[in-house]
Formats: sequence, structure tokens, C-alpha cells
Amino acid sequence: MFKTLMATNAGWGTTVVRIITGIIFIGHGLPKIGIGSERTIEGLAGWLGGSLGLPFPMLMAVLVVAAEVLGGFAMVIGFLVRPAALTTLIAMIVATTMVHWDAGMFGDGGYQWSLLLALISLGLMLDGAGKASLDQRFAR
Repeated sequence: MFKTLMATNAGWGTTVVRIITGIIFIGHGLPKIGIGSERTIEGLAGWLGGSLGLPFPMLMAVLVVAAEVLGGFAMVIGFLVRPAALTTLIAMIVATTMVHWDAGMFGDGGYQWSLLLALISLGLMLDGAGKASLDQRFAR
């Protein structure tokens, strides 16, 4: 089971996309907890509960940050990429439908970016980590 989870036949193109996407997710997650910004996780939780009406807003805030930061780090090093990509896919589906949808695809604050990240995450789930990954090394 573990070997199947980590197996990949993907090539170098997937590897480049995986690493850059991981860096992007880390770059979006860290400011949500005040690294590189003045935001806080409490502020994120308040927004998730207040503006979006999500239940358990603090839990949701922690899950979003974990998906972006830990999932992004997993993508960068190529470890457990499929589960990491699942978490980022879920986060981007929520962002697309609940945050950006009303602006349209190309409007100000539109959903083109979150949709693209969702589709990249889906691709990583389907194809695995690619070359130069811990997943590939452990699957052998």
C-alpha cells in the first residue's frame, strides 16, 4: 500500500511543476500565520467563520495553513506528494467556490489562480511526485 502511494512514473516536467507549486503554496500559507505579514491565524479564523460562514473556523484555519505550508513543503521535497496534493486540492476547491467564484474567472479577485492550483494538485495526485523525489526513492 505504501509503495503504491509513493510510486510515480512521472518525468522531469512533473518534478519542476511539483517544486514550483510547493514553493507557491508555502508562500501563500506562511503569511496566514504572520510570517512575512501582520496577519494572524486568529484573523484567518475570524474571516473563515465570519465572511465565509464556515463551521469550526479555528480548525479550518489550521487545516488551510497546514495544507498550504506542510503540503507545499511535502511537494518541494517530493515526500507523500499524493496526500499533500489532496489537501491542497481541497483547499483550492474551497477557495475557488467560496472566495473567488463571484468575481468570475478573469475578474478582479477571480478564480483563475485557485483553479490552476487545484488542477495542478489534481495532476500531482494522479501522476505522483516525478523524478528527484523521496517518493520515487522509497517506492523502489
